[in-house]
Amino acid sequence: MIEVKNISKKFGERTVIKDFSFTAEKGKTNLIIGESGSGKSVTIKCMVGLLEADTGEILYDGRNFTAMNLQQKKQVRKEIGMLFQGSALFDSMTVEENVIFPLRMFTNMREDEMRERANFCLSRVNINNANKLFPAEISGGMKKRVAIARAISVQPKYLFCDEPNSGLDPRTSLLIDDLIKEITDEYQITTVVITHDMNSVMEIGDKIAFIFKGEKAWEGTNKEILDTDNERVVDFVYAAKFMKALRKK
Repeated sequence: MIEVKNISKKFGERTVIKDFSFTAEKGKTNLIIGESGSGKSVTIKCMVGLLEADTGEILYDGRNFTAMNLQQKKQVRKEIGMLFQGSALFDSMTVEENVIFPLRMFTNMREDEMRERANFCLSRVNINNANKLFPAEISGGMKKRVAIARAISVQPKYLFCDEPNSGLDPRTSLLIDDLIKEITDEYQITTVVITHDMNSVMEIGDKIAFIFKGEKAWEGTNKEILDTDNERVVDFVYAAKFMKALRKK
């Protein structure tokens, strides 16, 4: 479980996150949604320590991450898997080397053990016979799956996904959503997904927080979001449906 308690973040005079609280539950896909520029990505960066919140607390299973020193935070980061928006694979590394990278950083595995673990993770995301290929030689959907394999290679307790469907076609997006949900259920990970994709909300949104201009404006499930009378959420949901309908024409 990850508890976010009243965090705020400013850049100069501009407040990006204001008094945001949210609890991400173990074994569930916990979504933080909102329009572009609403503060979603800054929130996730504060949660994993890439940015430091100005106020508030972030607790990992009761451990106060915000109060930790650098060495203590490093220990928690070993338990975190991260799927970045653009996959963030290393272009100069093969698929296999990309998956092995965090194992070299955070474990004491032997070389053969790392390769065995990398092969298992690649197989888990349905990628076979691509170990020696470079990112430039595989599709966008395959890059996302390799990035997921890398994120789970260290057997994380917590998985963060920043816009996992960005740049993907609808069919591939659904496959990535299904994969994130399966891995969350299978390994009982605490998963946090940042997205503005309503397909993801409806397919995998066990628990959802809606951010509007840096503040939490609504919280609920993917069933409740369709019945809410919160005007900001309604505008977001139906704007997303309208844009989807336009793209189909």
